[in-house]
Amino acid sequence: MHMLLRLSLLLLLPGLVSAGEPWTTYRGNPQRTGNGDGKAGPARPNVLWVHRSSDHFIASPVPAGQGLFVSGFSGFNVPSVSLLALDGQAPKRVLWSKAPPVLKLPTVSSPALSEGKLIFGDGMHQTDGAILRCLRADNGRLVWSLPLPGELVHLEGGPTVERGKVYLGAGSGGVLCVDLNRVTLDGKEQDLPAIQKLLDQKWEALLRQYEKDKKADPELAIPPTEDRLPQPAPVVLWKQGEKKWHVDAPVVVLDNRVLVCSAFLDKEKMGDRALFSLEASTGKVQWRTPLALNPWGGASVQGKLIVVAGSSVGYDLGALKGARGEIGAYELETGKQKWKKAVPGGIVSSLALSSDAAVCTATDGKVRAFELADGERRWIYDARAPFFAPPAIAGDVVYAADLKGVLHAIGLKDGKPLWKLDLAADRTVQAPGQVYGGPIVQGGRLYVATCNLGPEFRGKPTAVVCIGER
Repeated sequence: MHMLLRLSLLLLLPGLVSAGEPWTTYRGNPQRTGNGDGKAGPARPNVLWVHRSSDHFIASPVPAGQGLFVSGFSGFNVPSVSLLALDGQAPKRVLWSKAPPVLKLPTVSSPALSEGKLIFGDGMHQTDGAILRCLRADNGRLVWSLPLPGELVHLEGGPTVERGKVYLGAGSGGVLCVDLNRVTLDGKEQDLPAIQKLLDQKWEALLRQYEKDKKADPELAIPPTEDRLPQPAPVVLWKQGEKKWHVDAPVVVLDNRVLVCSAFLDKEKMGDRALFSLEASTGKVQWRTPLALNPWGGASVQGKLIVVAGSSVGYDLGALKGARGEIGAYELETGKQKWKKAVPGGIVSSLALSSDAAVCTATDGKVRAFELADGERRWIYDARAPFFAPPAIAGDVVYAADLKGVLHAIGLKDGKPLWKLDLAADRTVQAPGQVYGGPIVQGGRLYVATCNLGPEFRGKPTAVVCIGER
């Protein structure tokens, strides 16, 4: 029975991750709407399924056909990356999962999905050094990995894949670009299919040896782990801003241009608080625009307009009082400022852009919409709880999730409340917690994941929740 179940899941996996790949960048697109297919979200807050966990889900989930990728960490910063089945009647919710010793550091990065590959980084501000990884999306097996040593080097922002190239920020490592499909092993560049075949053969050999060891002495037999396989590395094409910038935010790639938001770390006295445009093929700086506040959430782009938010505080629950925020709009070609607005609350996430509006959440508990053309405020919505997570836009609705674990559906045109879902109070969910990674909308359903880093909910289970029409 167990073998039949496992076989049925394996047969389903290719279909789970092959249907469409809009999620090659953070939040699904340069507008950072958290909605990759353009379909409207749920009109009512019907909970379809709940996956409870002890992991803290800091990153936004990433959809993949009929699967959902989530990354996080549990107590003592033990990392995990998992593929969940979206079918509410799935016999097994977790289709595959990776943890130590394969993963080394806590994972707070939303992965990118391209060509059947899952790309993500690890590490956060409390750690030094990181690893960029590429896994097969269908089974989680390693394709390549790239260690990035160095003080304050970490991969917190989600990578972007464009035309077979992977772009991402690396903390004090600046920005780098690697080739998705060119790899080296033992110092020599080799064909990726040949490398994959070699890894598969090595893995099968490890499994055979394990079966022999079990027969000889079951108590001493140790199951193989993928850290025992050869470790191919991608070809690094260029680096920029190493030890000069501090890039925690996801980058935007379009029109042979990489948009980079760099912070300045006041305690460490390092970095450069600015918005950069780089040439995607070489990493050469095209222009630099200074910023007044740290742009933790990165840039959002609509047409030829870049919108960046900043905050006087980071993701610090104890520093929210008196936090300040700012939103600026800049020309894509030159970096010239078009308009700027101050906000009485920190904005630590990216804005979501519709065709004519910029929507942000803030630590003062407000969701705000601004006219994209001139920055005039369209509306303000009071959630009465602070926000870290970015909003999503699907159809004519804004979805925002706060640090009390309440999900808000708000009219995009007028800011009027449409519905609310309290994840702690809902009888199906019953999982008090906070939302750091923004909700996403795909296939008409909404997905949100929680964490419990604050003292109020410490020790409580976290949850990944699917909301949609019954």
